[in-house]
Amino acid sequence: MSLFRRLRKATIIFACSGVMIVFVLLGLLWLDHNRETVLPTPTGSFTVGRTTYLWSDQIKTDSLATQQGGRRRIFAWIWYPASPRQSDSIVAEYLPSSWRTALERHDGLLLTQFLTRNLSRVRPHSLQDAAISPRQRSYPVTLMRAGLAALTTDYTSLAEDLASHGYVVVGFDAPYRSRIVVLPDGTVLERSPRNDADLFSGVEQDRLVLKLVQEWSADMDFALHQLERLNASDPSGRFQGKLDLQRVGVFGHSLGGASALQFCHDDSRCKAGVDVDGSPVGTVVQTGIRQPFLFLLSDHSGESDTQTRQIKENIRAIYDRLPPDRRGEIEIQGANHFGFSDNGAMLKSPLIMRVLRSLNIVRLDGRCQIAITAGYIRAFFDANLKETPVPEKASGNEKTR
Repeated sequence: MSLFRRLRKATIIFACSGVMIVFVLLGLLWLDHNRETVLPTPTGSFTVGRTTYLWSDQIKTDSLATQQGGRRRIFAWIWYPASPRQSDSIVAEYLPSSWRTALERHDGLLLTQFLTRNLSRVRPHSLQDAAISPRQRSYPVTLMRAGLAALTTDYTSLAEDLASHGYVVVGFDAPYRSRIVVLPDGTVLERSPRNDADLFSGVEQDRLVLKLVQEWSADMDFALHQLERLNASDPSGRFQGKLDLQRVGVFGHSLGGASALQFCHDDSRCKAGVDVDGSPVGTVVQTGIRQPFLFLLSDHSGESDTQTRQIKENIRAIYDRLPPDRRGEIEIQGANHFGFSDNGAMLKSPLIMRVLRSLNIVRLDGRCQIAITAGYIRAFFDANLKETPVPEKASGNEKTR
């Protein structure tokens, strides 16, 4: 056999082997994709309920809307302490089917069908539209913001755990800046490219990030006004008189954390806040805040680039101006920035997670990171909204200041 034929045969064998490996890998990813995933069990004593609302502002326009004069709209997801489960109770879908379909079209086949768990097989613990628990006359409220264009339901584990300890947790997605929003009539509104900070760099990106933070802060203001209306007169009767709007906390992840920080700067109705690994931006960096505030960070040890140093300096500028008994800064050792959401912590393919661990990108188990995060958020709000004692450190995975 000539050398040319040998090389051609070897090439064919190599190509066939490569194709086989790809098919085997896709098969394994598909099996992982369809396995059932049960979210962490909430640690509080309350059963958890979940309901949704679409709120439209008939007065103010949304500066990020794609059409001129577009009104501000937010799709609210509310988790709350619920009455014990009844025989006819229905567990809420992690993400409704109309949203799953829209997300699959938006994110593509590879990401949604192979690299991430099947969201129809993710099992939360919330009861759909359950009655609110009569155990207390009213409950403190916490607003929750997702990171950048992430969906609110990506943080279901944190929301359910907080609600199980007697909080009403209100998260929301907004058209044109959340990755997708599906309206009750089936209309799908995707994020506008002009609102996608990942598509920009330098000064343009900084300018857009600041604008996004300002709009998310305005959304929180709008959400609180809607909650005031529900508390005064809820057509369903569920929340009427049940929302303690004198005890409002705010927390968020990444850009959502920066938005929570800015909202507490802008609005005195915020009584305490938590920034989960978000880089502070806006006027809050220069002037600080007065409310009790916690910075809960991923592991930044070993990072010494200019951007990381600037973020730490901005946090320190705010932290140092707060009284010692009204502040906290905790770095979770081994934690990854994306591990604060369900998606980053437990819904990615196990094969992908093994690769990330082998590269030392992911070091702390995702469920462990979620548990530590939920524990610190709850403890901080308990101390500042319920005035309960702050517990000792829950594990050895934290560095505190």
